[in-house]
Amino acid sequence: KYYMRLTMIFVSTVCFIFLSVPMSHAQAVTFITDAVEGELYTNTSHPELYCLAKNIYFEAKSEPVAGQYAVADVVLNRVQDSRFPNTICGVVKQTKYYPSGRIDLHSCQFSWYCDGKPDTIRDEKCYKDILLIAEVMFTYETEDFTEGSLWYHSPKVKPKWSMIYTKTVKIDNHIFYKDVD
Repeated sequence: KYYMRLTMIFVSTVCFIFLSVPMSHAQAVTFITDAVEGELYTNTSHPELYCLAKNIYFEAKSEPVAGQYAVADVVLNRVQDSRFPNTICGVVKQTKYYPSGRIDLHSCQFSWYCDGKPDTIRDEKCYKDILLIAEVMFTYETEDFTEGSLWYHSPKVKPKWSMIYTKTVKIDNHIFYKDVD
């Protein structure tokens, strides 16, 4: 029921975008098709959308749409919280650095960013869908299904910090948390 509601919101939002933005069917198809080939969002043309899309991809590419939205919600919630950087890229790339300036591997807020592996998009179809999710989340006010969560983790791990925050929801392969009320 929860996932059906989220899917309906996503579909409605996408339909709204394509119905409210004056473009022909051919333009709409090109808009989506060029998302990876021409890279609709690049680090230079739209850095915030690019960072959000890459974070959704690497954190939740195997998740259903609900899980992808939830990961985006956490990033956007952090941007609004004074304890975190005030930009999407700042939140996604937040980490500790050694005195030499190099990234302290495995200390990033989002594990993919400093796991030492190449950040290569391998599933172009999935990435095209995620680009659309990133645009919707960035451009339109959407419901926050994580209830203001600022943290999440996989159920496969039990980080120490999870005991000091309030669990809000489990969506697919992530458990979400917010500050204690």
